[in-house]
Amino acid sequence: MSAQGLRIALVGNPNCGKTALFNLLTGGRQKVANYAGVTVERKEGRFVAPSGRVLQLLDLPGTYSFDAASPDEQITRDVCEGRYPGEPAPDLIVCVADATNLRLHLRFVLEVMRLGRPVVLALNMMDTARRRGIVIDVPELQRRLGVPVVETVAVRRGGARALVARVDGELPPAVAAQPDDPASRSDLHAQVRALLAATVTMPRATDALDDALDRWALHPVFGLGILAVLMFLVFQAVFSWAQPLMDAIEAAVTTLGGRVAAPLPPHSALHSLLDDGIFAGLGAVLVFLPQILILFLFILVLEESGYLPRAAFLLDRLMFKAGLTGRAFIPLLSSFACAVPGIMATRSITDPRDRLTTILVAPLMTCSARLPVYTLLIAAFIPQRTVWGLFNLQGVVLFALYVAGIASALAVAFVIKRMRRDKSEHALLMELPSYRLPHPRDIALGLWERAKIFLKRVGGIILTLTVLLWFLSSFPAPPPGAAGPAIDYSLAGRLGHALHYVFAPVGFNWQICIALVPGLAAREVAVSALGTVYAMAGSDDTLASQLGPLIAHDWSLATALSLLAWYVFAPQCMSTLAVIRRETNSWRNVAITAGYLFGLAYLASLLTYQIARVLS
Repeated sequence: MSAQGLRIALVGNPNCGKTALFNLLTGGRQKVANYAGVTVERKEGRFVAPSGRVLQLLDLPGTYSFDAASPDEQITRDVCEGRYPGEPAPDLIVCVADATNLRLHLRFVLEVMRLGRPVVLALNMMDTARRRGIVIDVPELQRRLGVPVVETVAVRRGGARALVARVDGELPPAVAAQPDDPASRSDLHAQVRALLAATVTMPRATDALDDALDRWALHPVFGLGILAVLMFLVFQAVFSWAQPLMDAIEAAVTTLGGRVAAPLPPHSALHSLLDDGIFAGLGAVLVFLPQILILFLFILVLEESGYLPRAAFLLDRLMFKAGLTGRAFIPLLSSFACAVPGIMATRSITDPRDRLTTILVAPLMTCSARLPVYTLLIAAFIPQRTVWGLFNLQGVVLFALYVAGIASALAVAFVIKRMRRDKSEHALLMELPSYRLPHPRDIALGLWERAKIFLKRVGGIILTLTVLLWFLSSFPAPPPGAAGPAIDYSLAGRLGHALHYVFAPVGFNWQICIALVPGLAAREVAVSALGTVYAMAGSDDTLASQLGPLIAHDWSLATALSLLAWYVFAPQCMSTLAVIRRETNSWRNVAITAGYLFGLAYLASLLTYQIARVLS
């Protein structure tokens, strides 16, 4: 036992409710990090038991078997066996199993027991099992397994009371370790069949409600229509719901910036740093937090409801034709939030060739970092009016940009498929979990984590780059008698004017060229950079605090459309390139990704700008 208290590892198959149980026990007392040396996420939290003991809880990645086929599964196996470097072995393993699907989950329970460590089996979703008429003889199951068995309902307050009472007491005795060989592994199936026959009564193999919903959700025509409507409504909501909150944040940041800088001399460097640098830059990014959280709200709801694996199954045929598999859907959907966890999620794709293809196209998904740029340009250049009597035109344009990213990813994957030598294909095999109502607590915790990550970026890398850009935009000072804005004579101004020669054919002015450079670190920095550049350029104070009206006055529609096309493709995120290097262990793949994305971005912007000029 560690000095910090009893260490408990939560393990189980994907979709068993393990993370919901972790959230129920730990609440906000949890932290998210990566395991040392690998980009595998770990969640660790603590909770205080009724006795006053502090219990440390580790939520291990979901796995179907210790015959590890992915880095996630290897981590779970090594931690449970006490063989992961720098990670102490757990004092107790709580194996979480879906009570409605014990045929699948019991096999892994038996594998965990063979480790020879103290084990408690938590039968989760017992409320759903009872609703479906499933009867489990818990005392008999406990007797046959030889480990404590408790019932849990992770989505209910107090649903883990029996588990807490069990782990708060004396540790159960360790199960005798058993050899791991092919003969013993094949014997597991026979043991599962015997356990089910003796302890479980099921009126039917699947839930009637699941079957009824799946007749529509998995239909080859209606299912795709339902998915398209859901995605369309998501992007309508991103604009329609967020606007009042965005207006409130913008007003608050503007007021706060004015009050903080007011006591300082108007033309001092510190006044300029606070007003033109920090508040003009960070305020331009903070205003998009409501839209990002609304997008994550829908993703979390779809994930918690059990719909996402069905969407993967539904899209498998389409993705198969493009050179991907249905398993690529969830990593690519995760990339709508951020390409970094999306690329990390490709570890669930066991075929190396399919995994590499998914990694190479993941940056084309429209991540949340693009959202500030998209919404800034759409709000400035696309009128806010209703089309077809129902839909917000700005939301339609945003949806079209997301579709453009998806279509581009499928096209690139198709080209990669045609170029590769190995033409063999692999079938999609995956579990479809039961539908369930998302629990508000889990959704709230997920949104809180995303908000913290976003605010950490705002307070970390974006603040640093904003201050750096302010410095480059302020020094050196203009020479005596200079007539133009001071920024024209600064280091940033000189760099922007130099890059303008390269980007003039695509319609970018020198201010955009400056914003693209810090935007290489993180895409959303481009918005704060534009706010800083225009504030430093001596624009009207009111317009400088409201970047949208300023660029609408300063740019042509062709330039705005060109920049939108640029951001559909451009890999302006060093973190994404870094994780590609880490996941593939190849600088060649990084160069290929950056090269083809920059090439597509320039070509798309060039065509968009020149065609828009001709048509305007």
